[in-house]
Amino acid sequence: MQTISLDTLADEHLAAAREAASGRSARTVHGGHDHSLRQTLLALAAGRGLDEHESPGEATLQVLRGRVRLATREDAWEGSAGEYVVIPAERHSLTAIDDCAVLLTVAVRPGPPEAV
Repeated sequence: MQTISLDTLADEHLAAAREAASGRSARTVHGGHDHSLRQTLLALAAGRGLDEHESPGEATLQVLRGRVRLATREDAWEGSAGEYVVIPAERHSLTAIDDCAVLLTVAVRPGPPEAV
């Protein structure tokens, strides 16, 4: 069984995000091209974020540390550690209100099966 400490990972990536020019750091915790589920820990320094982008499909966001703001053209949600939101299937942005770490979970379609 593979285990990962999200607390330790959040600490490591928050430190990296604070030092990075982009103000962010991320690591895929689970998933990849041959999985239908992808989970990514994303750390953002306060005031940094992801500009408006298309929805990745069915996805959720769990706030592990700090506070974030998820906004669409019509609505906005502010969440703090321990809170969870289903990401709307529309263009949206994510901004760190405080230094934060979130777990992004996306249901993706696996790639075509390999030829045998």
